[in-house]
Amino acid sequence: MEKQKMVFGSMNYIIMLAGVLLMVIGYFIMSTDTNRYGFGDNGLTIGPMLVLAGLIVEVYAIFYTPKKKA
Repeated sequence: MEKQKMVFGSMNYIIMLAGVLLMVIGYFIMSTDTNRYGFGDNGLTIGPMLVLAGLIVEVYAIFYTPKKKA
């Protein structure tokens, strides 16, 4: 049996983990908003920006290819 090459490298998984961590932090910040119905700065601005940044990092991790050695 041949050894199959993995689709993603270890660096891709590290970047993906960073994206998931950003999204978890964003959702946590949105859930801790103390204003009514989440209409504070944390619930409307900071949290969603972190979630969006996490999604962008995830897309980057999918398309990331390491530079080949010479």
